[in-house]
This record gives sequence, structure tokens and C-alpha cells, in this order.
Amino acid sequence: MQRLRLKADGRIVELRDGQEIPLMPAHPDQAAMQPAAAQPAVRDLRRRAQLTQLEFAAKLGVPVETIRNWEQGKRAPRGPARALLAVIAHSPETVFAALSSEPTAA
Repeated sequence: MQRLRLKADGRIVELRDGQEIPLMPAHPDQAAMQPAAAQPAVRDLRRRAQLTQLEFAAKLGVPVETIRNWEQGKRAPRGPARALLAVIAHSPETVFAALSSEPTAA
């Protein structure tokens, strides 16, 4: 019996003896794509902001492991995180200021 797993990035892998063996890419052209080609480049954004991985993670409100995984290409930002990183690429000071401000009680 073949055991398959759908990964978060859309890949399908077969589980054999505790190992994950890739079966097929999520889309036909994904085989040619490299994880480092994913936009936005998280490491570049973080370095431009002159922040450590720990500081960047704290500002975004995500675990530092998430930042590490994005930078190493193990995972790619999706959904709201990807949108937030795109905004940070255009206006980091504004985003960080907005994220650090305390919500006001009405």
C-alpha cells in the first residue's frame, strides 16, 4: 500500500521507511523553480531592515523558526504573510511602526 502526503507547498511525497520521496511537483513548471526564486526575498528584506531573525520574527509576530524556514527555502510565505512582506518591501518603516503601535481602546 502506497502512503502519500500532500505538503504545504503543494508537493506530493511518498512515505517510505520514514523518508519522504517526491512524486511530482505541484504544477508542471514548478520542477524548474528554485525555492530561492520565491518573492519577496525574506532574507533581503530582513537585512535591509537591519534586523536579526529573532527581531524580525518578533516584529511580524511569527516564530523565529518560520523566518528561518522562509530564508532557507524550506517553506514559502503564503497568504497574509506574503502580502505583509510585499508591503514591507515598499515601506518597511511604516509597516513596523504600525505593527508596534498599541491598539487604542474605543
